[in-house]
Amino acid sequence: MIDTSIKDTARSHGLAPDSRRRAAKAESTDVRNPPAEKIRVFVAAENRLLREALARVLIKGAGIEVIATDSAAPFHTDALLAARPDILLLNSRGSLEEDLAAIQEMRAAAPGVRILLIGMAKGEREFLQCVRAGIHGYLLRDASAGEVLQSVKAVAAGEAVCPGTLCAALFRYFESDTTGIPCASSKRRMGLSRRELQIIPLIAQGLTNKEIANHFSLSEQTVKNHLYRMKHKIGAEDRLEIVQLFRTQGFLA
Repeated sequence: MIDTSIKDTARSHGLAPDSRRRAAKAESTDVRNPPAEKIRVFVAAENRLLREALARVLIKGAGIEVIATDSAAPFHTDALLAARPDILLLNSRGSLEEDLAAIQEMRAAAPGVRILLIGMAKGEREFLQCVRAGIHGYLLRDASAGEVLQSVKAVAAGEAVCPGTLCAALFRYFESDTTGIPCASSKRRMGLSRRELQIIPLIAQGLTNKEIANHFSLSEQTVKNHLYRMKHKIGAEDRLEIVQLFRTQGFLA
């Protein structure tokens, strides 16, 4: 039998018996398969007209919801945390330093939010620095509305997005710096021994030679000898430069 409420609904719309049965089946299917959740997007751009234009573009896309907009200069991290978006669509502030600072601040405050940056420059250097700062996608200023929509959906699905010319820059970067890839063999980590590699994180934490010696049950002189050899092997002037070099090479977070 058809549910009474469905009967009433069908009767009120003048549906035939077969139509009523199809309506009942469709309603049952909808209950079992609720619509997928929309991609929640936070739009940040310094210019209000641009914010509104980006919001209108995204609203037209199926499965996307613009939950908030805000200025990108300065960006209010509290607003981002309160909105709990999936994607942050961030328009460049016009300054690489300011963009990098904003990206790093947002990554620290909300690491689960994926960042799609609309950048100003077409230079490889600026793009690579933004990638290292933590973006998940990069668009140029002349990107079309369709490209913005596709990129938001791709980034939400866990993909990386960037123009083809800049994607080639990534390949060239890793090709020229294969020894700096974090997954490289530990034997290739600048020729340091296992003990020397173990010492580096402790140096990064600010531990003294004596504290490091106590940690490994070594003499303080032994630690000093390790540090001397480490500086000689990698060409560092002091312990701070050792840490900075390994951090830039991806061996330290």
